[in-house]
Amino acid sequence: MNTFRNKLAIVTGGNSGIGYATAKELIAHGAKVIITGRRKEAVEKAAEELGAIPFVADQGKLEDIEFLKTKVENQYGKVDILFINAGITGSLGLIENMTAENFDQVMNINFRGAYFTLSKFTPLLNDGASVVFLSSNVATTYKPNSSVYQASKAALNSIAKTAAAELAPRKIRVNMVSPGPTKTEIMSKAGLDEATLEGLNDWLINSIPLKKMGTAEDVAKAVVYLSDNNMASFMTGTEILIDGGMVL
Repeated sequence: MNTFRNKLAIVTGGNSGIGYATAKELIAHGAKVIITGRRKEAVEKAAEELGAIPFVADQGKLEDIEFLKTKVENQYGKVDILFINAGITGSLGLIENMTAENFDQVMNINFRGAYFTLSKFTPLLNDGASVVFLSSNVATTYKPNSSVYQASKAALNSIAKTAAAELAPRKIRVNMVSPGPTKTEIMSKAGLDEATLEGLNDWLINSIPLKKMGTAEDVAKAVVYLSDNNMASFMTGTEILIDGGMVL
């Protein structure tokens, strides 16, 4: 399992959920992995468990992205795999009730932060590197109460495809993974109580043709596949849906 031997990978938001699972999978395939997160204790704990390198950085703050880029450049040089994963759902609600604070927070992390993470790290990417964005199947759905989150992911897909075109001359591939409902703690972070979460999970499962929730490991395997220059060498600007057929 030395697919990524001597490769350096960065996973933003790598201390939990899909980021954690992906860091684990990359390490299992031989990569040296840097994980980032906003909470020092959580990042350091996850890094110790995984055998990863911790960096405290908030993807929603440009100064943190710049600091991370400088540190990585000085300590490690070039980057081979960049998984831009960090994101939040924010508060759910109708457009007429949406607050500017929630809009700004979601867009700052999910879109602006992701955009400038790619922007700042592009000079550090080796020719032939892989970039993967964590998007969502909601980027192409238009459900009530989720306008800001959906818009943030749609914007993310747009820049991922533009980046794929821009970076193709350097053989850098840029792709997206778009999970559907996945068993992670992100919905709990959205402020939903246990009873509401249980009801939501039941409703979601009933709307999925395969009648089950996805796992963080399902997504991690897709990221690893896209990052492999042997397995996915002719894939760029591609979106892999991992949603059990939910958008059918």
